[in-house]
Amino acid sequence: MYDSRYGPKTRWSRLGLLLSLVLVFGLLLQACASPAPAPADSGSEAAEAPAAAPEEAAAPEAAAEAGTSGGTLRFGRYADSLFLDPVLNDANLDIWVLNSLYDTLFQSTLDGTGIEPMLAEGYEVSEDGLTFTATLRPDTMFADGSPITADDVKWSLDRARNPENGIWSFSLEAVDSVEVQGDNQIVINLSRPDPALPAALAMFNSAVMPQQLFEAMPGETDEEKAQAFAEKPIGSGPFMLTEWERGNYMVMERNPYYWQTDDNGVQLPYLDAVRYEIIPEDATRILKLQGGEIDAAEFIPLSRVAELDADPNINMELFPSTKVNDILMNNRETLPDGTENPLSSQQVRQALNYATDKDALIQVVTFGTGKPMGSYMSSTTPLFAQQEMYSFDLEKAKALMEEAGYPDGFDVSILAIAGNADDAALTTALQQMWSQIGVNLVIEPVDSATRTERYRNNDFQMRTAAWTNDINDPSQITSYFAIYDVVESLHTGFQNAELEDLFQQSQAELDPAARADQYARIQEIYVDAAPIVFLYETPYPVALRSNVEGFYQIPLGQNLFVRASIAE
Repeated sequence: MYDSRYGPKTRWSRLGLLLSLVLVFGLLLQACASPAPAPADSGSEAAEAPAAAPEEAAAPEAAAEAGTSGGTLRFGRYADSLFLDPVLNDANLDIWVLNSLYDTLFQSTLDGTGIEPMLAEGYEVSEDGLTFTATLRPDTMFADGSPITADDVKWSLDRARNPENGIWSFSLEAVDSVEVQGDNQIVINLSRPDPALPAALAMFNSAVMPQQLFEAMPGETDEEKAQAFAEKPIGSGPFMLTEWERGNYMVMERNPYYWQTDDNGVQLPYLDAVRYEIIPEDATRILKLQGGEIDAAEFIPLSRVAELDADPNINMELFPSTKVNDILMNNRETLPDGTENPLSSQQVRQALNYATDKDALIQVVTFGTGKPMGSYMSSTTPLFAQQEMYSFDLEKAKALMEEAGYPDGFDVSILAIAGNADDAALTTALQQMWSQIGVNLVIEPVDSATRTERYRNNDFQMRTAAWTNDINDPSQITSYFAIYDVVESLHTGFQNAELEDLFQQSQAELDPAARADQYARIQEIYVDAAPIVFLYETPYPVALRSNVEGFYQIPLGQNLFVRASIAE
């Protein structure tokens, strides 16, 4: 989901541009403070990009050595969770914690490319693709010791697919009904074949919950009961919430009834507890980590990554993510005030992409930790197909501007978050880059609420943006980015009949090879149309004390503590 130029018209060399941007960014870092969770500078010397960023963390081997059992891992978070109900929540602050408390029938593989069994041992799909039968793992229990039954699973899925319950029911929209078959099977009847169903059953909103405990909660409505249940939820995950002082800390203790063991037969999780410490300030979080007051810290500013990577007491991890950073463009012919919109021209949009030096931006804005987008979706998204992207080519950009009828350029505005150092650095860099083709980028710093309101009203020309997936399937990001009926293609107004037809076909295509071909063509069409300015992917930066082992953050963003341990 969506988290969030002026200059001489002389031709600059890439080195000259990069040095200029470094200077500008250094000044910006002194003037701007970036609110969490944006990966921005926290006061360190950061005028020059590191020569080489740490490599992205690799997924741990399946047959890793057993971790050390016991201990409490103290994890520094930038902000507290709000509402720990898997169905009604709508914030990453909750979503990235839920998997510690609740299990699902299936789960994402660590590298984000597939789905594997969890509370389900496996599944079968009927020949017509309309019946999905999952077999439950035997002898599993909730954290209070009560058994997980097929009735609990049916009730949980019915609650998750109810369109009145939150915003995530879209993931199960193809489900007509859910039935219990025997003691250990769930039969899901579909209105159409759904290749994304296993991924949907691995999504947080499909978490298995105890029906009787939930329904015994005070309140008349589902939301009222959920509010009561979520204060101290009982789930099926590796941990259970035992203490929560809002805004200060949260303690999750080991679920003694958890079903999973490691390859040596040792019951998981290894840890006795995870203690989330809420530390909003980036610099304070890092100081506490360096001083040994906490064992791990999330959302490390990218400007501090190289410094922490050089610390022998710290393991600086860059976990591959689904996060893509881009500039959304209003593709409509006219703006709300009736004026002509030059961004309605495909040639103009392509020209802006050619005039964007992604490598320079990656060095200056992400301190070398990012990599250029290879499509509208991240390279960790299933069915990603590397496209021929827009290289930095000012001559080609100028030629396209002339073809479009704008040889002298034009003025265009961009909405950016006021006080956000990343937005300031990015938009100032783009302002300088695009001035070389005559485009005068007018930066409009606004608060987050104003930007959201104007964006939703299509009252913008450009805005800074970032996206992370919520499901381990390309359908969600594609529907938001490229399907007009779904929030007007992220309010860009982009429409393409061939793309939309291919997407509809892909929604019912069970042949993996055929679906991959459909998505390859979808991505090709989208990149050629250039509804957005393609920028870069960025990782999840997490710093760990050197004695912490087995922690992993998957591309969807969830923190995995189930195999984490603290070495003696």
